[in-house]
Amino acid sequence: MKITVWCNAALSSAAENLLAHGLAGHRLILAEQRATSVLVAGAGDAGLAEADVVFGQPDAGDCLRRKKIRWVAITSAGYGRYDTPEFLEAFRARGSCFTTSSTVFAEPCAQHVLAMMLALARQLPASHAEQLGECGWKFHERRAASVLLNGQTVLLLGYGAIARRLAELLAPFGMKLYAVRRRTHSERGVHIIPEEKVTAVLAEADHVVNLLPDNEATRNYVNARRLGACKPGARFYNVGRGTTVDERALVRALASGRLGAAYLDVFAEEPLSPSNPLWSAPNCFITPHTAGGRSDQDVALVRHFLANFAAFAEGRAEALADRVV
Repeated sequence: MKITVWCNAALSSAAENLLAHGLAGHRLILAEQRATSVLVAGAGDAGLAEADVVFGQPDAGDCLRRKKIRWVAITSAGYGRYDTPEFLEAFRARGSCFTTSSTVFAEPCAQHVLAMMLALARQLPASHAEQLGECGWKFHERRAASVLLNGQTVLLLGYGAIARRLAELLAPFGMKLYAVRRRTHSERGVHIIPEEKVTAVLAEADHVVNLLPDNEATRNYVNARRLGACKPGARFYNVGRGTTVDERALVRALASGRLGAAYLDVFAEEPLSPSNPLWSAPNCFITPHTAGGRSDQDVALVRHFLANFAAFAEGRAEALADRVV
C-alpha cells in the first residue's frame, strides 16, 4: 500500500536524499516552510491534509484536526508541546501512533553528562581557567581537589533513553544509581524510587542529573526546597528542559555553596541572555543546548525514521522504537 509521508524537517541534502530513497514506492511531500528548530512548532502547510505519516515538528493542533494521520514521528527527544491529555488521548482513541527520536540523542546526551562529570572531578575547568588567566602552577591545590567517581552516588531525575544510556556509561565506576520515575518497576543496576523518596536521596547524592521533560507536572521541579535538600557540595546537571528548574533558586544555591557546581545545557529562555545571572554564578558551567549534538544528526534522524517506517508499512506498529502512543 502506498503511504503518503509529509516532512517539515530542515534536513541536510544527504539526509533528504536518504529519506527520498528510503521512501521509494511511497509518496513524499516536503513542506514549503521547514522547521529549523525543534523548539518551535512548524508552520501550517496545505500538504499536511494528504499525509498518512508526519515526520518533523508539526503543529500539534494541525495533527489533531487531520484525522487521516496515522503516525506522527517527531525529530526530537522531548515532546512537550504534544504532551497533553488532549493530544495523547485523541491519538490513542483513533489508533494513531506517536513517536520521538529519543534513541538518536541518547548517546550524545549521555556522553555529554559523563564528560562534565569527569571534567569536574578531575579539575579540568579550573586548570583551563588558570591557563587563560594567571598561568599559575597549582600542583598541590589541583591534586588535592581531584576526586574519583568510583563509589559516588547519582540521582537521575527521569529514566528514559538518555538516562538508561548514562547508567550504562557509569557502570564501570561502580557508582550507586538512583532514578525517579512514575513507574517504579525495577531496572538492572539502578534503584528506581517513587516521588516521595526524592528528598531523602537528594541528601545522599553526589550528582543530581536532571533529564525531565517539560510538562505541567515538571515545571520548576528543581526548586528551592529540593535544592535545599541536596547534599552539601553536590553537583547538578541539566540536559532535560530549562523550564524544569527554578533558575533563581539555582543561582542562590550556587552562591551559598550548597551546590558545589552546576552544568547547564538547557534554559527556560534560549538563547540565554547575556545579562542572566547564571553566566556569572560561581562554579556554573554552560553549553548552548549542545548536549544532543552530533555531526551526523540529520542522517541519524532519517535512519531512525526509516527503520520505524519499515515496521509501520508492514503493519507492525507495536515494533516502533521510541513509541509514546
